[in-house]
Amino acid sequence: MAYIGKTPTIGNFQVCDAISVVNGQAAYTMQVGGVNVSPESANHMLVSLNGILQAPTSSFTVSGSTITFASNLVTGDVIDFIQILGNVLDLGVPSDSTVSLAKLTATGTKDATTFLRGDNTFATVSSDFVKIQSTTVSSNVSSVTLTGFDDSVYASYLVRVNNAITELTGTQRGNIKMRVNTSGGVQSGGSDYQYISGYVYRRFDDNSTPSSLFSSEGDNKIVLNGWSLSANDAQNTEITFANPQSTSHAKIFNCSTTYWKTSSDSSDGPYIVEPQNVNGIYTQTTALTGLTFLPEANSATAIAGGNFCLYGLKK
Repeated sequence: MAYIGKTPTIGNFQVCDAISVVNGQAAYTMQVGGVNVSPESANHMLVSLNGILQAPTSSFTVSGSTITFASNLVTGDVIDFIQILGNVLDLGVPSDSTVSLAKLTATGTKDATTFLRGDNTFATVSSDFVKIQSTTVSSNVSSVTLTGFDDSVYASYLVRVNNAITELTGTQRGNIKMRVNTSGGVQSGGSDYQYISGYVYRRFDDNSTPSSLFSSEGDNKIVLNGWSLSANDAQNTEITFANPQSTSHAKIFNCSTTYWKTSSDSSDGPYIVEPQNVNGIYTQTTALTGLTFLPEANSATAIAGGNFCLYGLKK
């Protein structure tokens, strides 16, 4: 609103803590609430000594948080008050840790679970894509299991397997396979898995693009890659699926795997699979409690490395 006459001056006005005079001392430290303060200049201060207002620069000077009187004070002198006007043109920069939530005009709930948006409102930190569980393997383990299904919260799930390898046997590493977990444990017996795998691999010796297709009906696992890898090779896999806790239908998995095969022989030079797609089904309607990954071929009995993550997409 408009004012009649001169607009009121605003500033960060502060009264310093009481200062005890020391006989024969001219310089004193200024504090507010026990914290050192530094006026912009002597002209931004009102200083009263023995009931007399002191003239800035001639009666006292300021350097940082130190006020120095023109002559030493003696026992019996009293510094009545020191008022700091601040920058009378604006509030200046607040001192560290001096602005509380109550000083903010933003709307919404101000607490540790919210953040301040660009429109000056507090909003809750949230995400529809949530990491449920993560396991990193750096030495041999017999298997990796991911759990945390909650179909009441998540509409679908994603598993990411990064840089996964099995133990080295000879010059090769085995494939990686997947099985499901139910309340009865890892389902490894019987013939409840079906999958079909198709891939294209590109050789670097002649730019040929061979393709391959294989399927398995009535198996005890789903194999995520179709070739045994060489000593320095690893694979990346993404698996998507939905409703693992359902008891009304079979469980369908869509898998995509990419890996680089460095070994070469007379029949197939080094190549990269781009990518291998595996569509698999666990035919039973039993609710699932998790997924387990294990080594598959070439006598490998352990997973030697990789990062296994389970994500959920909220409904």
